[in-house]
Amino acid sequence: MDYIANTPQEKEEMLAAIGVQKIAELFSGIPRKVKLDCPLDIPAGISEMELAHDLKEIAQKNLSLGEVISFLGAGAYDHYIPAIVDHLILRSEFYTAYTPYQAELSQGTLQAVYEYQSMISDLTAMDLANASLLDGGSALGEAVLMASRISRKKKILISQSLHPAYREVARTYGRQQGLEFIQLQLNNTVTDLLELDKTIDQETAAVVIQYPNFFGSIEDMNRIENIISPYKNVLLLMVVNPLALGLLRPPGDFGADIVIGEGQVLGSPLNYGGPYLGFMAVKKRYLRQMPGRVVGATTDESGKRGFVLTMQTREQHIRREKATSNICTNEALNALSAAIYMSIMGRQGLREVAEQCCKKAHYLANRINKIPGFKVVNKSDYFHEFLLETDYSIDKVKKEMSKRGVIAGVDISRFDYKKEGLLVCVTEKRNRGELDKYLTVLEAISGE
Repeated sequence: MDYIANTPQEKEEMLAAIGVQKIAELFSGIPRKVKLDCPLDIPAGISEMELAHDLKEIAQKNLSLGEVISFLGAGAYDHYIPAIVDHLILRSEFYTAYTPYQAELSQGTLQAVYEYQSMISDLTAMDLANASLLDGGSALGEAVLMASRISRKKKILISQSLHPAYREVARTYGRQQGLEFIQLQLNNTVTDLLELDKTIDQETAAVVIQYPNFFGSIEDMNRIENIISPYKNVLLLMVVNPLALGLLRPPGDFGADIVIGEGQVLGSPLNYGGPYLGFMAVKKRYLRQMPGRVVGATTDESGKRGFVLTMQTREQHIRREKATSNICTNEALNALSAAIYMSIMGRQGLREVAEQCCKKAHYLANRINKIPGFKVVNKSDYFHEFLLETDYSIDKVKKEMSKRGVIAGVDISRFDYKKEGLLVCVTEKRNRGELDKYLTVLEAISGE
């Protein structure tokens, strides 16, 4: 397939214009020893129709969540998305991933971002939120850098109950800034708070806690707040599931300084890992240290309400030494999805979704605990995920589930916990029949 439609005559004219006779002369500056002296070992070219056929065959090997019963979670969740979300975001005036460069010309886009910010602030009980970041992991990376700037210290205490990928992203961001990461160990499926109490000191910049954490457990935030509060200028950084906040107390109630999270659960589908939506909310006094953009409401000279980009702390917009981050855009389309989702669900709708997730997860976990050879590791304080341990091979459990069209959960042996088990997630989409089907497979394995 030829994607560059230059004719031989056009190629000759272009070569003549730059003073060479053959295309090979353009590469004459490359040393002979690094040049490939044989044909590339790749298949011959094929037609567009043949390529489309081949790609279709490859794509058919994928499984759609419409074809299987999924108990996957670990940061990416299968929630129901009302049809109105897609209907509205596909309107031509909204269908862009970017905030416009001449932002004030697009008042509708700015208002949508403003409403999104306002709803994130309400949900987290924080003073203000920015116009979104790339995803939850990079939002945490930005947050630890921000905490270090504010406190002017380098030590970050980060719980092992935080998502392993998030921890790695934070270290990647902080490594070049000289941040020191100290990992707090686990007590069962929650943070070891005795270790936190012993480790925290006046040199600590921030304590990072996930709520609910990677294992679905709900950390004792009252106790964590009490441990941190005597230390001056130590920031509490919380990584939250925004949908869980429909049911749980918001981080602002625990004195959180910076709140970040992944907004995929607010109206964005699972799609091969993205695009996702990072959000950040902070106390007002940290506004000028917050990365990304903030949209504000104002009035024009005629007294009419309007919207403007009020904060852009990127080096492109302000002096480089004053810039907080190179984050240049927000996930505008995903933020719009989140705003539409939150607006149509409302407080009661978000609470109902969270309650359904929680109750169904606890139903499944309680029944699993009655099956010989299977045990839920979490205590009673979990939201909609739990860690399942078994006397049987994890691979066997996954294969038996797969035969019946069920994805059993996330095998945690791939992470750094040095333990085996399945991280099982239950969302509001799972019905009673599907939960009982999961139990039937485990009972069959147990009865063998």
